[in-house]
Amino acid sequence: MKHVKAILVVWLLIVNTSFAQNENEQSFGYLAKFCSDSLEIVELQSYGFPISDGNDVKLLMSGHEKFEDLFEHIKNAKSFIHLEYFNFRNDSINSLLINLLHQKAQQGVEIRVLYDAFGNSSNNQPIKKEKNDSINALGIEMYKYDPIKFPWVNHLARDHRKIVVIDGLYAYTGGMNVADYYVDGLEEIGEWRDIHARIKGPAVNDLHQIFVDMWAKQTGFLLTGAKYFPVTKNKEGNAKIAVINRHTKKLPKSVRQLYVSMLNNAKHNVKIINPYFVPTHSIYQAIEKAIKRGVDVQILVSEKGDIPLTPEASQYVAYKLMKKGAKVFLFQKGFHHAKIMMVDDRFCTLGSANLNSRSIRYDLEVNVVVFHRETTRQLVEMFDNDKKNSIELNEQNWKQRSKWKRTVGWFGNLLTPFI
Repeated sequence: MKHVKAILVVWLLIVNTSFAQNENEQSFGYLAKFCSDSLEIVELQSYGFPISDGNDVKLLMSGHEKFEDLFEHIKNAKSFIHLEYFNFRNDSINSLLINLLHQKAQQGVEIRVLYDAFGNSSNNQPIKKEKNDSINALGIEMYKYDPIKFPWVNHLARDHRKIVVIDGLYAYTGGMNVADYYVDGLEEIGEWRDIHARIKGPAVNDLHQIFVDMWAKQTGFLLTGAKYFPVTKNKEGNAKIAVINRHTKKLPKSVRQLYVSMLNNAKHNVKIINPYFVPTHSIYQAIEKAIKRGVDVQILVSEKGDIPLTPEASQYVAYKLMKKGAKVFLFQKGFHHAKIMMVDDRFCTLGSANLNSRSIRYDLEVNVVVFHRETTRQLVEMFDNDKKNSIELNEQNWKQRSKWKRTVGWFGNLLTPFI
């Protein structure tokens, strides 16, 4: 990494020299303004993550937007539809999706679906074997990833990704699985907030390669060629995109490297939303260092949660960072399941990776880093709007919490390496 930093310094000096005919102060100011995203691109390239230019990104800010957009593009599919999800809840939105996929299969469109066995069994309306078999009978190839078998300890690494690829032209990724509550919320929690993105451009092939590798591992059948990986010279948009794939054997440190590098390269501000905010030591340290450098760090976590213990643990960790100088907001309008971070109003990440030990150390995950000011601005605007439905954490309202909640949070914090 020292060599990479040295090369980068030389590169910046060369670029600065090219501006020598302009006023020196303007040149240095220009470089300083663009430094954080330039540093991030070079660092991600040094880790070997694919980065492509010429992408178009459409943010889908709710479950309603995601499924409406996804279903419309599925209807227009001509060649293939590939889906990889942590779970498909056996409910009405899933029924709509399966019916639509069945219609496309009847038209000759190839349909392939992967879902995680543990993710499926962990929800209260799982797809059972009979249902899986009936879906396959419709011409939809549907497989569980890593089926749970005796002695039930084989499933340490869960496939937590959310990827859809249509005709090699469009890709979807983000934090949403397939379930009604992304649209309707849950009675005990309220609104379920989340983020997804539709991508068009060369990054589609990078995301598709992840699905293809998983499909080959599960079925033994490798999908290759221009049909599945079309080559296009068209520039679909102005976004550079890095695809961060966490694979337990090939890329075990990718999520940690992503978050640490983004935090280390931040110069002005960082905004974080994450549903299970119990970061491991290296990421916690990177947040601390950013605060010490004078970076404005803002963190939004939910007051409610879908997993016992985690909300209190997240709030306890956030409280510790608040005491070090971060601004912390407790979201009160339902549950915020988005996994996003924005840096310096210039670049951002979204995807499936939580800021907890499971995502960082064990699960199969995918995030995209989007180098595009307009996309980042939209997420910052969402962050600021969601702050209006939150309370800012401070010493006074922290001490007003019950002793039981504070004790649970403290205990959950001790379990950070495991939850």
